[in-house]
Amino acid sequence: MNTTASASPEPGRATADDVLLSCRDVRVSFPGKGRRAARTQVLNGVDLDIRPGETLGLVGESGSGKTTIGRAVLGLVPLDSGTITLDGHRLDTAGRARRRALSRDLQVIFQDPYTSLNPARTIGDTLAEPLTAHGHTSAEARARIRELLGRVHLPEDAAHRLPREFSGGQRQRIAIARALALGPRLIVCDEPVSALDLTTQRTIMDLLLEIQDTTAVAYLFISHDLSVVRCMSHRVSVLHHGDIVETGPAEHITRSPQHPYTRELLLAAPVVGVDEQRRRRTRRTTAAQEAQRARAGRQ
Repeated sequence: MNTTASASPEPGRATADDVLLSCRDVRVSFPGKGRRAARTQVLNGVDLDIRPGETLGLVGESGSGKTTIGRAVLGLVPLDSGTITLDGHRLDTAGRARRRALSRDLQVIFQDPYTSLNPARTIGDTLAEPLTAHGHTSAEARARIRELLGRVHLPEDAAHRLPREFSGGQRQRIAIARALALGPRLIVCDEPVSALDLTTQRTIMDLLLEIQDTTAVAYLFISHDLSVVRCMSHRVSVLHHGDIVETGPAEHITRSPQHPYTRELLLAAPVVGVDEQRRRRTRRTTAAQEAQRARAGRQ
């Protein structure tokens, strides 16, 4: 993917001990098919940290468990064991009332802009919902909605229209505005550009970077595309079959990956030119063989 977007410099106000989100030994499994089927282990003791104002890119192929991590942080799947804390507050044991209070600091942008918005509600009603739920008056909500629409570069009259009147990229801008409504400190971005065309992807990525520059919000940026993660992230964690196999600065991970699986992901990105495609196929085959030998060595 070709894009001009790039992550902002490493946030200067965060120190090694200044952690916003912390996941420790997070394990998740799902029931198997049938009453007697064994549970399927999805996460095998995942550790990760995100500092204030930082983007951690979480990358892996389909089925690696990356979306499950995001859902665990959001409280949408229970943990078998482990802890998840946000600014020192436990998320994994938080009840509904506590979760609602913590929603000021933790929000989400989902993958599909076509299904994440209620088609029967105007954009203004959608944006007003979290504001009124947290005690804002109608006048305060209207003023905040105008501010939010301006921040995502949509006109004020968008508040009076329905989702079907907007393109996919515009709907994702609305979803971003909704996530920003309460001024969160962390947003889980679950494949937020994968359903968009390449030009719109770049626009949305630029918008997310612009918002981070002006608000210092942190992102957990989940994607299967290492080239997108490289543009968006300060650090990258690579997830493979429920295990973090490599973590480091985005530039290092995407330029000089150490783990065979990371090299596989990097070589999976599309390239232009028949000769380069042929060389890429050869390198992919070699990387796949190395990854297979590494997996066999762990067994």
